[in-house]
Amino acid sequence: MSTVHHDVPHLPPPRTEEVSDGVFAYIQPDGSWWINNTGFLVGRRGVISVDACSTVRRTRAYLEAVAAVTPQPVRTLVNTHHHGDHTFGNHLFSGATIVGHEGTRAGILDWGEPKAAPFWTEVDWGDVVLEPPFLTYQESVTLWSDELRAEVFHVGGPAHTTNDSVVWLPERGVLFSGDLLFNGGTPFLVQGSVAGAIRVLEEVVKPLGATTIVPGHGGVIGPELIDETLGYLRFVQAAARDGVAAGLTPLETARALDLGGYGELLDPERIVGNLHRAYAEVAGGAPLGHRLHVPTALADMVAFNGGRPLSCYA
Repeated sequence: MSTVHHDVPHLPPPRTEEVSDGVFAYIQPDGSWWINNTGFLVGRRGVISVDACSTVRRTRAYLEAVAAVTPQPVRTLVNTHHHGDHTFGNHLFSGATIVGHEGTRAGILDWGEPKAAPFWTEVDWGDVVLEPPFLTYQESVTLWSDELRAEVFHVGGPAHTTNDSVVWLPERGVLFSGDLLFNGGTPFLVQGSVAGAIRVLEEVVKPLGATTIVPGHGGVIGPELIDETLGYLRFVQAAARDGVAAGLTPLETARALDLGGYGELLDPERIVGNLHRAYAEVAGGAPLGHRLHVPTALADMVAFNGGRPLSCYA
């Protein structure tokens, strides 16, 4: 089966939602490739931002949205992981301390400058300057917005990537999950681990007891998204086991697969990249999260998409 991304010529504008007192989510529709969510905590002396955006235009619009809420400057910027939709705008946070896991810093430098071709439709990135975190941690760091505690911690193993962190506000039950969770979008684990993501969601994220989740993409939602995501991940694992047993490639398995309701999620072509990762785990012999050749997986995703670059509206 070949699935072509829908055409969205006019996306709704981003919106700012107050999810708890002084805590805001910044939601960017439609949440597909390179269109992420951010968020911010407003204190008396400054703002803590959770992530940046992918392009100069989108990051400036986000900073304008922050300024519409408070005149306080963004003093701290947290990166939940290294992917460019969450980090390419870092350089526009003048004067802010950029905080992230050690692997996030390394991942940003390894990925390099933004580029769309040949895997995505063209994107106007703007004049992006790579600006990785310069305050890094191995396990966790605690930030304070006045008296509000924000626990920032690495999830302990590979999931969406190998360097995922969450921002957890225990007093409010609010979780900024980064790309561990997509609401309405297909999860993507080619640089992480399918099995690892299942473990992280079951053993780390679910026990937090969050009542409000700001996902990396898609609208603010409750904890039901965790089980919905686990269902998809187990679906990928089962498809990989069947594909390996049948001697099929990840692309062949994806083409023969009935995605069912998962085919309604944004960017369903990610099934191919996820199968590349799951195949490596089914075969065994390498640690979870070991490095795959990402361009090969992306090329197969383009092939699954009818040979057309993946649609990006950033």
